[in-house]
Amino acid sequence: MPDCQPFPAVAAAARSIKPVAAGAILGVFLSASVGWAQERYPAKPVRIIVPFPTAGVTDLAARQVANRLSETWGQPVVVDNRPGAGGTIGTELAARALPDGYTLTIGSVSTHAIAPSLYAKPGYDPVKDFAAITEIANTPNVLVINAALPVKTLKELVALAKKRPGELTFGSNGNGTNNHLAGEMLQSVTGIRMQHVPYKGSAFATNDLLGGHISMMFDVVLTALPMVKAGKLRALAVAAPVRSPVLPDVPTAAEVGLGAFEAVVWLGMWAPAAVPQDILGKLHTDTVAVLKQPKVREFFLSQGAQVVGSTQAQFAERIRSETARWKKVIDGAKVRID
Repeated sequence: MPDCQPFPAVAAAARSIKPVAAGAILGVFLSASVGWAQERYPAKPVRIIVPFPTAGVTDLAARQVANRLSETWGQPVVVDNRPGAGGTIGTELAARALPDGYTLTIGSVSTHAIAPSLYAKPGYDPVKDFAAITEIANTPNVLVINAALPVKTLKELVALAKKRPGELTFGSNGNGTNNHLAGEMLQSVTGIRMQHVPYKGSAFATNDLLGGHISMMFDVVLTALPMVKAGKLRALAVAAPVRSPVLPDVPTAAEVGLGAFEAVVWLGMWAPAAVPQDILGKLHTDTVAVLKQPKVREFFLSQGAQVVGSTQAQFAERIRSETARWKKVIDGAKVRID
């Protein structure tokens, strides 16, 4: 069979193209190819690092978002739990990941606002090493006490603590955790003095609170709600600007005289800092769309959380302001982890 030759007219046209024009045409094709490749993101599975154990509030939120994004993208979105050191181990791993949009992290106030002031060397900078995508949701801490403690209001609790300085105890998920610092804030604002008892997680602290081994603790609504409803724990105040929809009868801290006392656990999504802006834009758009789905909102509400879905700029500002606020609390309580 003879060699195939181009049609004469096509060959002549090709010979007439000047080098400059040919380069321009090539550039158009390359640009189109790059745009096509970017539009196809994600073209393979995406990993979301969760720097906390399974079944916690951050993990549950991450899995809800991951499942919905997987449906949107037609690609697997895998949650990879990497707990340890207050969330800093997994967060550092995410910060050092290849900035191609295929490794993300869903963390919290602990990893991106508390850790920088709490740890001497957290291993990452929450602002410089990450691109903020969106705040996913937030849930307030609620002050709960053992039902046998002879007080029914926060005012009565403060009065009892002042009569017995240093005798009442408050538990936490560990040194430097969000609910530990909430307890430190309570002491600072009210002038009471209590003993802090750190645990290796919320379940351990809650068990001792139910058993009467500690007097009180701040805990997220998600964890405290079943025991409050069962009458095993008594809720005195929600550490948020507004009442929780799942605990409508429990007053806010401001309503019981603590002013702008706030200890909210917020969750967000980040990517490594150098991820291209077009990919960040798609991540933001698709994640916010997921958060607007009625079933997703219902899920978070059932967990005592409020869906947010902020812009990238709003979330970045939230991180900066929260980092400054928690630094004051940490410095004031002289809490430090080397």
